[in-house]
Formats: sequence, C-alpha cells, structure tokens
Amino acid sequence: MKILIVNDDGIEAPAILQLAKWARKLGEVVVVAPRVEQSGKSQSVLLKEFFSVEERDLAEGIRAYAVDSTPADCVRYGLNALGEKFDLVLSGINRGLNIGAELMYSGTAGAATEAVFQGVKALALSSKMSYYDRAVSQMDRIYDYIVKHDLFALNDFYNINIPENPDGRIRITKQGKFRYGDAHEKAGENLVSIPLGPRLYEPVPGGEYDIDAVMEGIISITPVTLERTNLEVYGKLCNLIAE
Repeated sequence: MKILIVNDDGIEAPAILQLAKWARKLGEVVVVAPRVEQSGKSQSVLLKEFFSVEERDLAEGIRAYAVDSTPADCVRYGLNALGEKFDLVLSGINRGLNIGAELMYSGTAGAATEAVFQGVKALALSSKMSYYDRAVSQMDRIYDYIVKHDLFALNDFYNINIPENPDGRIRITKQGKFRYGDAHEKAGENLVSIPLGPRLYEPVPGGEYDIDAVMEGIISITPVTLERTNLEVYGKLCNLIAE
C-alpha cells in the first residue's frame, strides 16, 4: 500500500509526523503538507497563482514536501505532480475536533474531499486539543475497525474524531448539527475580525451524531458523501413534475 499524508496544521505540526510513522506499518508513506498552518481553508485551491514546493527532511525513510498553499492543493500536488499512484490519503491528525458544521470549514476534511475527487480513498482524522499529542495511540484500533468491517467497500471517505481519553468504543455516526455564535469585532477603520464564538448546540438523545458520540468519549466515524444533491427532494420533484 502507498499512502499520502496531508494536514492543515502545517508540516511542522507534531501529529503529522506521528501519523506518518504509524502509517509506515501499512506501507510506503509520502508526506505533502502546507508550509504554514491552513486551518479553515476547506477545499480551496489556487487556480492561477504559482506556489512553491520544498522537499523536507521530516524523518528517515519518509519523503516529505512543504507546499506553500492549501491542504487541497497539497493533495493535488501529491496525487498528480509526483507521478506516483497512491492507495490511500490520510489527512490529519488535526489539532481540534472537526464535528458537525466544522466539516464544511475544515482544511483537514477539505483535503480528504479532494482526494476522493481525485479517485483515492481517504480518512480525515481529528482529535480534541487536550488529547492531540496522544491521539495517534488510537490509530491501531481505528484502522482495525475499518478493516474488520470493510468500510471502504461501502464508502470512499470517512471523517473520524477522537475524543479526550476515549473509552474504547467506536461508533458509526451522522454529521451533527450546531452553529457558531460568531462575534464581529471592529479593529480599526475598514477592519473587522470575525472570531468563532461558542458552539450553539443541544444534545440529541440516542448518540447517533458525531458531536454526541465524542461528548460521551466515543470515537466517531462518519461516512461522508460528495453528493450535494438532496436526493429525497429530487425524487419527490421528479414524481411531481412531468417534463
């Protein structure tokens, strides 16, 4: 197996090296990551601008490249410019959870989405900040679960969140629902800052959503689809409207 590893925290983030070292037990590993942090970039790419690529000495036996662009561009470079065939893309381990609506903003998830666009299966991996340095310790259990249940036979992209001090359980979940209470702050004439405020969220009984699972100490695995069509509405409209 040949594995491409990316992230959005930047090539200097410690968890990408930890993940790369773990992934070597699965096969050959190549790291292509942003030169600097690119959190919140989703699946954005540079369309006309040039960007620099620099080979890095990350660890013995692991080729690594620092890309001065977004996580999605790292995937595009790794899959298309290196002239090599990859079997799997691992994105992360992100410093901070990517649950619920955060999936839409996340550069970690954006890189995994780009991988699937390019025809390669992908995992987006995130952890609670307080557990970030230890999250890789859960990778054996997570990957064994994926293989045991043959998850990639059913879907190409899974978003995985690792809570603080996981209790040993892994659960298949849906993408949760919440929004941020953003605060708009003026910082001078024509300048404004829009920091993310607190999550506005109410627990949903049953634990079927990623947020609820993580709050219970359960590792959450969410199958993600790239299809943006509301298929339920599409079917209803096709039945109601005669062409």
